[in-house]
Amino acid sequence: MEMKPVDSSNVHSVGYDPESQTMRVAFHNGATHDYSEVPPETHAALMASDSVGAHLHKHVKSAHSSVRIK
Repeated sequence: MEMKPVDSSNVHSVGYDPESQTMRVAFHNGATHDYSEVPPETHAALMASDSVGAHLHKHVKSAHSSVRIK
């Protein structure tokens, strides 16, 4: 999965697999999480948001399960 760097104090980069609707988020602290069942529009909204960290917390963490992979 291709990871794209984002401008965020908390999030380092974000990747997305539209086939499985999995969004991977790498944090500056070294942790990486996969969020499941994330629709393409949710990923697009995150990438376009002014605050990636706030958007992730408000719209992704609360609505999608995650697995820490690193």
